[in-house]
Amino acid sequence: MKSIIAERIKNMQPSATLAMAAKSRALAAEGIDMISLSLGEPDFDTPDFIKQAAKEALDAGYTKYTPVAGLLELREAIVEKFKRDNGLTYTTDQIIVSNGAKQSLYNILNSILNPGDEIILFAPYWVSYYEMIKLTGATLIILSAGVEEGYKPSAEALSAAITPKTKAILYSSPSNPTGAVLTKDELQAYVQVLREYPDILVISDEIYEYILFNPPHVSIAQLEGMQERTAVINGFSKGFAMTGWRLGYMAGPEWLVKACSKMQSQVTSGATSFGQKAAVTALQRGAKSTRYMVEEFEQRRKFMLDTLKTIPSVHCNQPEGAFYLFPDFSAYFGRSFNGQTVKDADDLTMYLLEEAHVALVSGSAFGEKRCIRFSYAASLETLKEAMRRIENALSRLT
Repeated sequence: MKSIIAERIKNMQPSATLAMAAKSRALAAEGIDMISLSLGEPDFDTPDFIKQAAKEALDAGYTKYTPVAGLLELREAIVEKFKRDNGLTYTTDQIIVSNGAKQSLYNILNSILNPGDEIILFAPYWVSYYEMIKLTGATLIILSAGVEEGYKPSAEALSAAITPKTKAILYSSPSNPTGAVLTKDELQAYVQVLREYPDILVISDEIYEYILFNPPHVSIAQLEGMQERTAVINGFSKGFAMTGWRLGYMAGPEWLVKACSKMQSQVTSGATSFGQKAAVTALQRGAKSTRYMVEEFEQRRKFMLDTLKTIPSVHCNQPEGAFYLFPDFSAYFGRSFNGQTVKDADDLTMYLLEEAHVALVSGSAFGEKRCIRFSYAASLETLKEAMRRIENALSRLT
């Protein structure tokens, strides 16, 4: 039969990170020695104590449907996590567990946005934010900040972007793709602006909360008057290396949780039951149980930053969280190799894929065309080889 694909799907861009990972795998299948620094996935295995908890849950019969919003035991553990780590008090009715933080975000956006509404999106942004918002029919207002501003939009820029149609603001801290972390003072400056607009919802993606190097994690929900108007998204993929478990959660006002639960009930129902039981154990052990991962990421960050400093005309911020670097490579645009000119970050990432056999993701997918995202969720030995290849390939551009 002929294709009957809906226009909204035709107009949707596939995930750039997953697309680059697929290209890398395809080249590797051809026998090419590829290095992929494209995916936002910890290279550590899920800790044994979490896997053991899942096995015990299976043996105990946790193989059935759960409540849509999640097992009460897990929601209670999430409530305790917020109290312990963030000084925030929620009830279990203000928590919903989903099939990954990605679904938590999708639930929220589809529960609040109508065509014609506006949502302010801090850029650089995670690739899926943009496409999810497009699906709702809402209008994206992109608030950009470059490497010179540490990839953090100012409060003045936020104030200028708000209109009577503004429904929400969305950002991540620690950030994917930049690793930037919003400080308490920076968040407080946003709050000063938002006090004039009490009906704007803040969507704060805090999935990288446990991967921080120096500053403490601060959620905007902790600041005066903000908890009741903030949706906090978090999950288990990054901090506990549980990407394949597909477990995320959201805390927010009860009216929003009810709306998200209503939507989720028609889309996926609840998350996997034995996975939720394991997640309880993960939260009870907390960040200290995976601190070894953060210490390793910090060593890798230092190596990557030191190496990038030796590459001429490359500019990079020092990220304080997550496991990404987002350097500005625009000085290499306009250079050529074998008659082919590198016009932009898209061309440069393809050049590095084909010539250095290193998979990266163009910054255009994240709303910043001058940059390339590096994931340093790989061993130090792998990173050293990747950077050697990249330096050699860049030196051949004239």
